[in-house]
Amino acid sequence: MTIKEYFSSLFKGLHSLIKGMEVTGKELVTKKVTEQYPENRDTLQISKRFRGTLQFIYDDEGYHKCIACKSCERNCPNGTIEVITKMIDLDNGKKKMVLDKYMYDLGSCTFCDLCVLTCPTNAIEFSNDFEQSVFRRDVLKKQLNYLPEKIKPTPAPAPKPAAAPAPKPAPAAAVPKDVAVDAPKAVEPVEKKPEVTPEPAQAAKPAAEAPQAPQPESENNENK
Repeated sequence: MTIKEYFSSLFKGLHSLIKGMEVTGKELVTKKVTEQYPENRDTLQISKRFRGTLQFIYDDEGYHKCIACKSCERNCPNGTIEVITKMIDLDNGKKKMVLDKYMYDLGSCTFCDLCVLTCPTNAIEFSNDFEQSVFRRDVLKKQLNYLPEKIKPTPAPAPKPAAAPAPKPAPAAAVPKDVAVDAPKAVEPVEKKPEVTPEPAQAAKPAAEAPQAPQPESENNENK
């Protein structure tokens, strides 16, 4: 190594050291952002996009939108979801497949969000609750439909509109008692005459030659 190369590498090392000390010095005077958890649990702000655990969406009346189609179970890459169904009898005498148990294993979930994206009825979602630490692995297996199952009543068919009443015939005009009402005369049937087929017209005969008028006698005598 030459003297030039030696001093060149020395200056490069000092330059990198100064750069590192500059970053460290800035962090010494920067305000700290460390969260004092769990003391600040009441004021802690979690991002809405954070995926903590899967949960059902219930409305105010306690109904959910799951139709037990098992699309979330088929799209889960590692078998985290298990949908158990059952058949019930409806009020109208028909049968319907409904949800019995929706089992979810948080310990094997990869939080890929494929189950939520492929749900046709938007029945499930990821909450931003991150406090899911437990001491036993079997506790991480949860039944998401924790409320008593409620089946929405089948709406009654709409009544058919009543047929419009037939119009009443107009009342006959009152006839005075003094006026005699003639009974309608019976119409005699008219006999149909047999149709006569016209014969084809014969060709007109040529007209006879008209007889010549007699010549006077004086003209005859002259000729003689």
